[in-house]
Amino acid sequence: MIAFVNGITAEIEMDHVVVDVGGIGYSVYISPATADRMPGIGEPVMLHTFMSVKEDGVSLYGFLTKDELKVFKLLITVNGIGPKGGLSILSALGTDDLRFAILSGDARTIARAPGVGKKTAERLVLELHDKISNDDIINGNAGSFAQNNIPQTDSTARDETVEALVALGYNATDAMHAVRKIMAEGQNTEMDTEQLLKTALKEMF
Repeated sequence: MIAFVNGITAEIEMDHVVVDVGGIGYSVYISPATADRMPGIGEPVMLHTFMSVKEDGVSLYGFLTKDELKVFKLLITVNGIGPKGGLSILSALGTDDLRFAILSGDARTIARAPGVGKKTAERLVLELHDKISNDDIINGNAGSFAQNNIPQTDSTARDETVEALVALGYNATDAMHAVRKIMAEGQNTEMDTEQLLKTALKEMF
């Protein structure tokens, strides 16, 4: 199994790259979103990879972060979603928005990804909901808001705040975004539910 390729970017296309590793060119499938973030030709790159072995050959799928690879592996466990489908979903949503959509049961957003129909999106939400953690998202363990200095606000307060926002009519995905953003901004003290809700309501407006 090839866990990663570490070399020089030799070629970049929208659906694949070629990485020169010691004079050997590895062709790796990537998403358009990854292609946009790739280093330029001739620059060093490391891609975390998933190796797909089928009767017609062996393929590598590459990601710039371990988190993207982790979510990709979850996606392809869902019946009806293959490696290319997983790339399509990640390119359309990204890891953060995908996790938000799964936790909030927002199959409609997932179905917007090319090649993903309504039934597949609903099945994805159903099968992966229990494999995604609220704490992973709100604490910033997944994606661009991740910070080491995020305070450890009581998880009960966070969950209660999200539930309160939903009860007030806000979309669950938007509520999670707001609470997580507050945590990522580096508050200096712990917040109880009332304080967190007040701050979140200001963020929602």
